[in-house]
Amino acid sequence: MKKFIALAVVSLAVIATIYFVGTASFAQADTDYLRIHVRANSNEQIDQNVKYKVKDEVVRFITPYASKCTDKDKAIEIIGGILPEIEKVCDRVLKANGFTYTSKASVRAEEFPTRVYGDLTLESGIYDALIIELGSGTGDNWWCVIYPPLCFTSGNGNVQYRSAIMDIINKFKNK
Repeated sequence: MKKFIALAVVSLAVIATIYFVGTASFAQADTDYLRIHVRANSNEQIDQNVKYKVKDEVVRFITPYASKCTDKDKAIEIIGGILPEIEKVCDRVLKANGFTYTSKASVRAEEFPTRVYGDLTLESGIYDALIIELGSGTGDNWWCVIYPPLCFTSGNGNVQYRSAIMDIINKFKNK
């Protein structure tokens, strides 16, 4: 009986070690994402509605740039280089919808909670992200991933949503 208990304890220790090592490697892999967050001025419906209008225009504007991103560092370089233009797009939408507040865009590392996007789960942690704050930026946000291009792909002038996981699988299948 003592041998059975000892074997059970050792087995649990091995399983726990494998689990924690596995989750640590996944958490590390998640840092290869460049996220995007569009933060509304407030949670009032009018601010939330314009957030989605801004998001649509920003996605249209960024898509050709995002298609040139070959890795996260390149994505940060490209997106970081067009921040004033991103703000102009946002401010144009805000003004056209009667808002007097403006936007602020930056690329920076921030701590984020766990988020699920379809089959993709980004664990909580510190991520690099394009942060677009509308007005005070204290309202709920819309989010997605610029790199790998989960939300930004070229095609017929429309945004095509695709799975980053399937892109990775297909990339390895084609090698």
